[in-house]
Amino acid sequence: MKIVVIGGTGRIGAQVVRLLAGHEVVAASPSTGVNAVTGEGLSGVLRGADVLVDVSNSPSFADDDVREFFQRSTGNLVRIAREAGVGHFVALSVVGADELPDSGYLRAKVAQEKLIRESGLAYTIVRATQFFEFADAIADSSTVDGVVRLSDGGTQPIAAEDVAVVVAQAAGEPPVGGIVEIGGPDVLPMDEWIRRVLTARKDPREVVTDPEATYFGAVLGKDSLVPAEDAWRGKVGLAEWLSR
Repeated sequence: MKIVVIGGTGRIGAQVVRLLAGHEVVAASPSTGVNAVTGEGLSGVLRGADVLVDVSNSPSFADDDVREFFQRSTGNLVRIAREAGVGHFVALSVVGADELPDSGYLRAKVAQEKLIRESGLAYTIVRATQFFEFADAIADSSTVDGVVRLSDGGTQPIAAEDVAVVVAQAAGEPPVGGIVEIGGPDVLPMDEWIRRVLTARKDPREVVTDPEATYFGAVLGKDSLVPAEDAWRGKVGLAEWLSR
């Protein structure tokens, strides 16, 4: 099969491309002349494609920027994929996106999912929990005067490599016409997860538990970012990931 991976040179995309090495795989990104936001190069790269995988992400998490990114990029992908006769659209999204409307980023992901669902294309949406690799960004965004204030809402963080495995599997299988949820092997409160990461890295910042602290604009409930019980669970736990 010909599989085109939008965001194919990024953190997840590069791993997906390697995992799909038995197919005709194209790593598409602005650095390879393909820009989903502007539409540049899409018609050419999607010609003859069987599967389109979108693991791209907005370079800015500001509400207006991220909304524009996903609306424009997904709109272009849907339109040109239909024209090209692509048989399966696989997209990476976020667990709990539709339950946290106060987050501009998650609102944008919900809008992206809606465009895909209503596109007329066969599709699979893979909703992942927060990546271990995002711990620094979460800590930095929650730091004020050297103190990290975080909710004790539940999370089930996952290694990027495990996310790539599931996305690659979805690309090689028939579309499910719905959502597949994935998470890491362990459920951890947000504050405890980040506290363990900072401690392991000898980061001196104190992590203070604040149930009202927001996660990119949203107040978390106990299970806001935890997938369903039957969700696929990754193999790499936090301890193993930190030991690398």
